[in-house]
Amino acid sequence: MKYEVYVTLRNGILDKAGNAVTKVLNDRYGGVESVRIGKIIHIECNEKDIDKIVKEVTNEVMEDYEIKTCSSTG
Repeated sequence: MKYEVYVTLRNGILDKAGNAVTKVLNDRYGGVESVRIGKIIHIECNEKDIDKIVKEVTNEVMEDYEIKTCSSTG
C-alpha cells in the first residue's frame, strides 16, 4: 500500500524556516501573516505497519502528522 504522510510542526513550536519565508514574502508582496513549513513523506509498506513506521520517522513531541492513502492508479 502507498501512503503520503504530511508532517508539520505543532502549534506553539517555533518554525524558524516559516518565519524567514514569511519575512521575505512580506518584504516582496506584503500582507503575508504566517507561513508554516512542513514535509511530505512517501511510504510504501504493509497496511499493518504504517503507524509504527510513521512513529519512527516523525518526532511526536514536536510534530503533528496526517496519513493519507494514495490511489493505486497514480
